[in-house]
Amino acid sequence: MNNMWKKIFILLSGYVNFIAFAVVGGIVCYKTEDEELKKTVKLTLIVSLIFLGLLAILAIYNYIGGMFNGYISSAAYDAYSIMKSIILIAEIVVYAVLIIMELVKGLSKKEENN
Repeated sequence: MNNMWKKIFILLSGYVNFIAFAVVGGIVCYKTEDEELKKTVKLTLIVSLIFLGLLAILAIYNYIGGMFNGYISSAAYDAYSIMKSIILIAEIVVYAVLIIMELVKGLSKKEENN
């Protein structure tokens, strides 16, 4: 398995689940000497933590709003719902762009070697 597919696997594990990324990223950092793979792990960690932080802030907002009567039918809940959807779509877009960038880099390196 070449580095391009390893990097894509690291990014996919970061998107799918933070615990899966922790396992995969930890193994990669522990077992490999390749600096490019370690950079990918660091990048995925930063991106995952940013999205986890944003979703945590929204969860706190939602829980505080849930303490008030009529929150579910209010504009505040609608705002929460829209913000959460935007963050989840942004997460998909960011990981898709990172994976596409790795594919393009890997394919261009293959063409240079041939």
